[in-house]
Amino acid sequence: MQKKNNNNSAKTGTQRAKRSGGVTRTSRPKANAPAKGTPRPKANKPVNASPCPVDATCGGCQNIAVPYDEQLVAKNLAVRDVLQREGLLSAGVSLRPILGMDEPFNYRNKVASPFARGRKLPKPSAKDKGRRNRLDCEVLTGMYVAGTHNLVNTNGCLIENEQANSVIAVIKSLMVRYGVQPYHEDSGTGFLRHAVVRVGHTTGEVLVTLVTNARDFPGSKQFCRELVKKCPFVTTVVQNVNTRQTNVILGTEEHVLYGPGFILDTLCGLSFRISSQSFYQVNATQTEVLYRVAVGFANLTGAETVIDAYCGTGTIGLVAAKSGAAQVIGVESVPSAVKDARTNAAHNGVENARFVVDDAESALRAWAAEGDMDPATTVLMMDPPRAGATEGFLQAACRLSPARIVYISCNPETQARDMAFLVRHGYTLRTVQPVDMFPHTPHVECVVLMTRIEPK
Repeated sequence: MQKKNNNNSAKTGTQRAKRSGGVTRTSRPKANAPAKGTPRPKANKPVNASPCPVDATCGGCQNIAVPYDEQLVAKNLAVRDVLQREGLLSAGVSLRPILGMDEPFNYRNKVASPFARGRKLPKPSAKDKGRRNRLDCEVLTGMYVAGTHNLVNTNGCLIENEQANSVIAVIKSLMVRYGVQPYHEDSGTGFLRHAVVRVGHTTGEVLVTLVTNARDFPGSKQFCRELVKKCPFVTTVVQNVNTRQTNVILGTEEHVLYGPGFILDTLCGLSFRISSQSFYQVNATQTEVLYRVAVGFANLTGAETVIDAYCGTGTIGLVAAKSGAAQVIGVESVPSAVKDARTNAAHNGVENARFVVDDAESALRAWAAEGDMDPATTVLMMDPPRAGATEGFLQAACRLSPARIVYISCNPETQARDMAFLVRHGYTLRTVQPVDMFPHTPHVECVVLMTRIEPK
C-alpha cells in the first residue's frame, strides 16, 4: 500500500488512534486472511525494495515487496499442497495455473477510511479566530495495522482505486476547512467517523457515504457542493448515521445528500444497483474472471436447473440465468440480500431466476425429500462462507445428487476438506482453477468442478 506519512509520523508512519467504528479498509480482514497452511511467498529483497513507503508499518499487503509473478507461483503451490494433504490430486484431476491480473494495482473499487484525531493544534491567535478552521487537532485518515487500532496516517494506497483515494483526500481537506471534527471513540465526541467510497468498475459512477456520529449535519449542502466541485466524477453522496460504540462501520439510518443515493455497475453483461449497504465484490475485474470460469464449469445447455446456494445478492445466479440455465433457484439466509437479489433480477429483466430466504442446508434437504428435481439436469453452485459448508449441507447435497457441483471458495483449506467429504460420498474431483482476487496478499480464491460418479 502506498501512503505518504505526515510530518508528525515521519519516524514510524503510524499514529495511535482508538477504534473509530470498525476495522477498515472494508472487507480487508476476509480478503487478506491467509488460508490455514498457505505459505507466504518469500523473497530475498531489502526492506526498501517495497513500492509502498509504509509497508513495514501497515502490513495490509503482506506481499507487496514480492514480484507479482513470484506471488502467483507461491499461490499455485499453496493450493497444490492443500489438495495433496487431502489426497485429492489423483490421476485425472486438472489443477490449472492461477489466473492473475494484468494490472495488479488499484483494483479495490471500495475504500473505507476512518477519521481520527491527531496532534493537538495550538489555539488560534486573535487574527486567526475569524477563519473557518475551528479544529483543535489534526485530522488523521488511513488504515489500521492488522490486529491493532494503530492508524497508519496516509494519503493513498497502491491497491485501492485512485479516484476513491482522491475523494478521501478531498474530504479530509474539507473537514479542516469547515471545522468538521473527526470522531473520538473514548469520549464519544466528534462528528465524522468514516468515509466509504464505491466506484463503478465499468460505469465510473461514484458513491460517497459519510458516516457520522449524529443525524444533524450543519452545512451539509455546502460540504457536498464543494466535494462534487473538487471531484466532479462523484455522482451521489449519502449520510449514514452511526451513533453506537461498535466495530461495525455503518449504521441503519441514512439520508441522501446528493444524487440518487446509489450507483449502477455492469458485471458479466448484467447491471447491478449498488447502495451503501449492498454487498458487491471489491475486485470487479477478477470477479468477472471467477464467474465466467464457474459458469463454464456448469456447462449449461438450456436444460439445467441451477441451485445457487449461499447466493447473497444473486450475482452469480443471475449470470447463470443469462448463460444457458433453464432456471436458477437462489437460496440465502439473509433477507436483505435476497431482497437485493430480487431487485437485481427485475432490474435486468431476468425471469428464469427466483430467490428464497432459507438456510441452505434446510432448503437442499427439503428439495431432496420432494424429489422433483432431476439429478441429471441439476447443477449445484455453492459459495459458502470462509468456514466452508456444514456437514449437514454436504449430506443434503449428496441426497439431492446433482450431476455437477461447482464450488467457489475463498479458503482452499476448508474447500479441500469439503471436497474430500464429497469424494467419499459419490463425487469425483475434475478441475481446480485458482483465481487471484487479491494481489499482494496471501489470499487465493478457487473454483472447482466435481461430477457425480454414475453407478456401474
